[in-house]
Amino acid sequence: MMAVLILFFLVWRIDSPRVERFRAGLIDRFVPSFEWTLVPVTRLVGMVEDFQSYQRIYEQNQELRRELQQMKAWKEAALQLEQENAQLLNLNNVRVDAQLSYVTGVVLADSGSPFRQSVLLNIGTRDGIVDGWAATDGLGIAGRISGVGKQTSRVILLTDSNSRIPVTVQPSGQNALLVGDNTAAPPLEFLESPDKVRPGDRVVSSGDGGVFPAGLLVGLVAMGTDRRLRVRLSADYERLQFLRVLRSHPGEQVDDNGALIVTTPTQAPAATPGTEGAEPSSAEGDG
Repeated sequence: MMAVLILFFLVWRIDSPRVERFRAGLIDRFVPSFEWTLVPVTRLVGMVEDFQSYQRIYEQNQELRRELQQMKAWKEAALQLEQENAQLLNLNNVRVDAQLSYVTGVVLADSGSPFRQSVLLNIGTRDGIVDGWAATDGLGIAGRISGVGKQTSRVILLTDSNSRIPVTVQPSGQNALLVGDNTAAPPLEFLESPDKVRPGDRVVSSGDGGVFPAGLLVGLVAMGTDRRLRVRLSADYERLQFLRVLRSHPGEQVDDNGALIVTTPTQAPAATPGTEGAEPSSAEGDG
């Protein structure tokens, strides 16, 4: 076998017209009859190329999903800034609240139960987390802190049956209660005027009761199959990898009425006869 291979190699390397004709005849005689042996190799190469193409398409799809999520966050920020700017144009000397700071945590696990919708974060009291703070995925509210440990904390999602948060429907300004029912689109309850609410209206937190800060995006109004007004949540619950826990501090309470109400100054007593030209005392002059 080695001798045949060496001979074949030498014949293939000889630069001679006769040998070249011999090589051409050999190729014409045997190569076409061996085309069937190349079919599996061709199919295998095609499968590898198709797999690489599918992998590139999957990576592009994931990249487009991330860009779409980022664009939604930018759109929401632009809408909030536009509304705030429109309100501030009509006002003057208005002090705007400082932006909320936040702590970002990694989602460790979910509840894994159809009757309880919650996730576990890797941040706790060591990071300053307080029970009741709002948690967002960067675009909309995902839930609130309910249970804090030293290194972990649990977030009850808005879809949980124990979740109740006050919301405001824009632009009608209707106040309502978003009630979790273990579905992807929780319903709106206790609407003041349901006729003024339309599908597609924005739903934000109202800030009533001090549960959440006001103005945080919750989702959009949608009509459910049961003909009830529901909210299509803006938070992407299928891809909860990171959550931002907003540090919300309670407002300052003023208990002293004297600090807000100015008392009427008492009038000076009438001058007694014989003292009209008298000089005022040093105490009165100081006052």
